Amino acid sequence: MERITSRQNRQIRFLRRLAKERAFRREQGMFLCDGEKLLTEAAQNNAAVTMVLLREGGAAPTLPVGADVPVYTAPEDVFTYVSPLENSPGPLFAVKIPALPETAPRRVIVLENLQDPGNVGTILRTAAAFGCDLAVLAGECADPYNPKTVRAAMGALFRQRLIELPLSGLAAALRGWGLPLYGAALSADAADVTDTDLSAAAVAVGNEGHGLSRELLDLCDGKIIIPMAPGSESLNAAVAASILLWEMSRGRKQA
Repeated sequence: MERITSRQNRQIRFLRRLAKERAFRREQGMFLCDGEKLLTEAAQNNAAVTMVLLREGGAAPTLPVGADVPVYTAPEDVFTYVSPLENSPGPLFAVKIPALPETAPRRVIVLENLQDPGNVGTILRTAAAFGCDLAVLAGECADPYNPKTVRAAMGALFRQRLIELPLSGLAAALRGWGLPLYGAALSADAADVTDTDLSAAAVAVGNEGHGLSRELLDLCDGKIIIPMAPGSESLNAAVAASILLWEMSRGRKQA
């Protein structure tokens, strides 16, 4: 176990860039996680952990079985310089972005232009819990590998497969998968989601303030709505997505 004392150390600069820079995360194919719980989740899911940084004096981490992962320690000031959390006990670790499965998905949740990392992370966590095959982040979504999103996802990123696509790429992907696309919309012509077969489908949820764009709605084979009591406001995007994912899960059990 190597002790690092300088902020200019190569490994420290690498981890800090993973925390701060979206483009660097994509370039390296990795993201940064913080905390023993996430490291335990990574080990349980055989995630490809590439490096661990401990706060000096911290407990030895739980690593994936058989993993040969370099582990470093750093004094509090250096560790805090890297960590995206205030007063984090650590550990910090870098992990590879999981590869997509080769099999075509049957149940897909599409997120368009969701800006809040907490919402995106919560939806990914829910998608993993309900066995959604794939999450598609379309348009200008919050980065799923941003530290705030990673925290909200609570380890789901090690289980839930996702892909980022422009709308033109989404249309082509749906054709390849042979899936209809339903858009969640507060519209008079939207069908009750409980009357819609989502056993093999993609369902789109839009931006927190503006909903789905006209461009995406034009791609949809139909619109669906979550029935609510008269006079109710629209639901939070993460709450709406959770309900839709539950409906998709019910379809999986019935299929």
